[in-house]
This record gives sequence, structure tokens and C-alpha cells, in this order.
Amino acid sequence: MKKIVVLTGAGVSAESGIPTFRDSGGLWEGHNIEDVATPEGWHRNPEMVLEFYNQRRKAALQANPNLAHELIAKLQDYFEVTVVTQNVDNLHEKAGSKKVIHLHGSIFEARSTHNPSLVYPIKGEIKLGDKCEKGSQLRPNIVWFGEMVPAMEPAIKEASGSDIFIVVGTSLLVYPAAGLLDYVSRRIPRFIIDPKMPTIAPEDKLFLIEEKATIGMRKVFDTILSEFH
Repeated sequence: MKKIVVLTGAGVSAESGIPTFRDSGGLWEGHNIEDVATPEGWHRNPEMVLEFYNQRRKAALQANPNLAHELIAKLQDYFEVTVVTQNVDNLHEKAGSKKVIHLHGSIFEARSTHNPSLVYPIKGEIKLGDKCEKGSQLRPNIVWFGEMVPAMEPAIKEASGSDIFIVVGTSLLVYPAAGLLDYVSRRIPRFIIDPKMPTIAPEDKLFLIEEKATIGMRKVFDTILSEFH
């Protein structure tokens, strides 16, 4: 069975009503990214950061998968599929995707501030004073700007072993995630779906679809089933 790896970004979740931040002048739901998505922001005002993610968690709980999520999950009927996502929501899982690597963590997890290996599932809120079993404050299990991305190693392994590679809903501007494409063989079909296509030199077996995630995934799904299955 052929192996497909799908790299997804905020553009996939945006069509389910989850806002992105790169389309809003560096603001995310009215907050500066430096204040809510960096270690420095956390040290300055942890209470504000916790409340910000508590609200994002509530919004993610209410969101539903869209056609792009569903089509990615449906590829599992024909291929071995791994989703590598920059998104911290669980919409891929809700749609039925079974193998999902969250590069930037999950909004439905909390972790210790002093021991990153202590991770706990959460659906409610994290408050100041909520501590791990070792007595340290809990924070969202989110990879903030300037932090290491522990899931990159397994993601690279998956990407380098893929037979078909799909990029959808990401600008390929956020590193190290954007660097995954460098590990993909140029001998395999590669599809990039984005309404604002980055400047990419034309290559053999590289297909550029300048559409939003739902429309683009419909085209790619049909193409893959007709030409590569």
C-alpha cells in the first residue's frame, strides 16, 4: 500500500472557523503574537496566556471538521496516511484520521513548565496554581516561537518515506515545518494547495493548486485516486 504524508497548516482549520494569525497583521484574536505565543510572553504574564489558550480551547471544542479534513481522512480507505499538522486543534482526529503528528503540540494537553515530558490531557481550563505531579505550574502543551519542535524527527522520518506528499493550508514560511519538503524525494508526486501560492520553481511531479483547502483537497483527492491508486 502506498504511503501518503499530508502536511497541514492553519488554512485547513480556518474553514472550520478557527482564526489564523498570519492574515491579521501579526495579531491573533486581538493579541500580539509575542505576548501569547512566546516563552517571554509567558514569563511576563502567565495568567493572560493561560486565559488566551483557555478561550482557544473552548473554540476548538465547538469547531467541526470541514471537507478538507474529511477528504484527508478518507484517503485512508486507499492508502497508508500520516498527517503532520502545524495545527493544535483536534479536527483531523474528529474527521477520522488515525495517525496524526502534532508538530506544534495540542491545545488539549497541559504540560509541566519544568519537565516537558510530564503531559496531561485536558478539556477544561488551566489556571495559575494548577501544578504537575512534581509541583510545577502547568502550561499549554504548545510549541511557542523560539522553542524546540520535538516532533520534527518523527515527521522527517515519515516525510522521507512517503510515496505521495501533500501540503495544504500552510504558507511554507514557518520553520522548521516548512523544511519538511526538503526531505521529500523529488521523484514522487508532490501537491501544494494554498490560495496564496508561495514562489516555487517548477519541477517535475510538483503540482501547485492555488485554491483554499476544501476546494484544493477535492481536486487532489480525485487526481490521486484516478492517477496514482
